[in-house]
Amino acid sequence: MTSDTIISIFLGVGLAASVGFRVFLPLFALSLAAYFDIWELNDNWQWVGSLATLITLGVATIVEIFAYFIPWVDNVLDSIAIPLAALAGTAVMVSTVANLDPVVTWSLAIIAGGGTATAIKGAGATGRLASTVSTGGLANPIVSTAETGTALVVSVASIFAPILAAVLVIIILIIVFRIYRKLRPRPKT
Repeated sequence: MTSDTIISIFLGVGLAASVGFRVFLPLFALSLAAYFDIWELNDNWQWVGSLATLITLGVATIVEIFAYFIPWVDNVLDSIAIPLAALAGTAVMVSTVANLDPVVTWSLAIIAGGGTATAIKGAGATGRLASTVSTGGLANPIVSTAETGTALVVSVASIFAPILAAVLVIIILIIVFRIYRKLRPRPKT
């Protein structure tokens, strides 16, 4: 495996993790990177760097960010976004991974890309639901701000410093695992 391949995997995992926080923001960041020739996408994914895709993802990103600031609507969006995160996480991995056999690329995309995005989105949805129940939705805009900020930071790090992004993803997954352990019901003895 070449260093370009490893870096492309880090980029894909970082963007997939970001998808777990906001579905469209990392896709928009990838589109921007491809449009301005900061990152080269696989041949079949060149369309992601087109002006039409850039505008479409930009509008979708803005709508998604603002919709998450509306209590109760954010919970509905989470239920829709969980399967979308799996698909988008897989897609960003496939579009960025370089120089691997297609079977390896798709396996990595489904497991690392889709799996990471789904794990983070599922934990986020659970956290938002807990916030809605405990505060009547009043704290949800704070949760939304933190998620959007995290998605932005990890997306930018993924494009400009993929190794740093991979470290951030590991930290995020550790935090998600700890939150999951605290929220899951304990077996009664």
